Amino acid sequence: MAAPLSPRTITQHGMALLDTPLLNKGTAFPMDERTAFGLHGLLPPGIHTLEEQLERAYDYVTATPDSLNRYVRLRTIQDNNETLFHALLQKYLTELMPIVYTPGVGEACQEFSKIWQRSRGLFLSAADRGQIADRLAAIPQNDVRLIIVTDGERILGLGDLGANGMGIPIGKLALYTACAGLNPAFLLPVTLDVGTENMTLRNDPAYIGNRTPRLRGQDYAEFVEEFVTAIQQRWPGIILHWEDFAGRNAAPLLKRYRDRLPSFNDDIQGTAAIAVAAILSGVQANGERLSQQRIAIAGGGSAGIGIAELLLTALEAEGLSREDALKHFYIVDRNGLLTHDMANLSEGQTLFARQDETAQNGQGRPLGEVISKSAPTILIGVSGQAGLFTEGMIREMATHCTRPLIFPLSNPTSCVEATPQDILTWTAGQAWVSTGGPFAPVELDGRNVVIDQTNNAYIFPGLGLGALACKAKTVSEGMIMAAAQAVAALSPLKNGGTNLLPPLESIRTTALKVAYAVAQQAQAEQLCPAFDDTALQRAIAALSWQPRYRPYRPAS
Repeated sequence: MAAPLSPRTITQHGMALLDTPLLNKGTAFPMDERTAFGLHGLLPPGIHTLEEQLERAYDYVTATPDSLNRYVRLRTIQDNNETLFHALLQKYLTELMPIVYTPGVGEACQEFSKIWQRSRGLFLSAADRGQIADRLAAIPQNDVRLIIVTDGERILGLGDLGANGMGIPIGKLALYTACAGLNPAFLLPVTLDVGTENMTLRNDPAYIGNRTPRLRGQDYAEFVEEFVTAIQQRWPGIILHWEDFAGRNAAPLLKRYRDRLPSFNDDIQGTAAIAVAAILSGVQANGERLSQQRIAIAGGGSAGIGIAELLLTALEAEGLSREDALKHFYIVDRNGLLTHDMANLSEGQTLFARQDETAQNGQGRPLGEVISKSAPTILIGVSGQAGLFTEGMIREMATHCTRPLIFPLSNPTSCVEATPQDILTWTAGQAWVSTGGPFAPVELDGRNVVIDQTNNAYIFPGLGLGALACKAKTVSEGMIMAAAQAVAALSPLKNGGTNLLPPLESIRTTALKVAYAVAQQAQAEQLCPAFDDTALQRAIAALSWQPRYRPYRPAS
């Protein structure tokens, strides 16, 4: 039985208390608190426990089979009573995660303007330039520890959704609490509404954002700089989680600010970490080393290059020189295999461009030819192109490799390069398959194959918790690798299981393992104050929160 919670002093009264989601208990307010806070008449007379509320809320959410309506109902609960929302999400995490996160959040973002009901987080408009510090002053939370920020330009595989992209920071912050136990009072979602190139949105009367072209160039850089400066001044030590920025901005922003404040880009580094964790598990299960693999990545954007960079680090850790390690990669983008003579490559693409091949009229080898001639043992899809992995490609790959690792990671699931059912069928069940979004188990030859999900939720909650707990001054590549290795160490394959990754049901345990590994790596790199295990446990406990109703007493 959980220990009794100490009373909390509350200054709000009456409707102001009921209108504060982090404090509202709804019908769970006991009689003495209804009297003390002037709630009689503002609530119906019935009094319910959190457990009773939780079951009623679950019935309310699941009464509709439609994903978008379920999302709306969950958000309604969240905006009314955060304790109830998080209790519901925690108890039914595997069922509700696809609603608050991928794939359900994709549709919710597309419809965000039409379903918007109540403000949550902070919208910073291009018109706020010069006044961002004043806008931050409107946020009542004085102890924000972690911000997720997006500019909405590359929401999942759905493109530029402008201000509608706010659904992503809201959803991922819910997982920081559900998976790592972070106190929601410490978390803030932010959207930088710098316009949109989506003409459908700009012409939609319901659209809630700026109907202007996006800020670009120096104007954009100055806007982001003002934002970063303002949050550092308001909340020193803040951790900044960059989310769903387009490739033209994602890597440059990470490079510019990663040593200025502890920050990471989840699309680049979180995706890389969980992909590497699953790859390491599969390679080890095959009785091989990473240095024995040939790696093809379909998609040369920030996610694909991020995965390649972390795998490059792992190959170098096995003793390969950088020159030799780079020979293991085949990055295929819209113009085919990246080669050294192609124009307009990004810095990351230039690193992985093949030195032993040349483009023909600006075009490199297509993916099918790369598979047939280079015989990759690992195939990763981050292209956003549904059906890109054809039957011929996958069958060809299986002729060169007994147990290939094939990861169609694009989100939402409508953009997946190939379905697990098809991949397993085409490889006679021999492929290790992991996807970016949730898929139902596959029935194959009388057995039920549970599909691994290389879900960033295995990484970012624990990464943020660990960095906060140890007060890291930056989030290093070593810390990202430590997160990946912590998840790989939990692979069920190490204990006779059949899956690459631990089950989502145990994600709370996984997040804590990641947090400890990240903090210990930060200390090893001297990126944080020294600590011992007891101090780290206390720091994590100070950041943690459970969805339980505390007793209230009025301020004197």
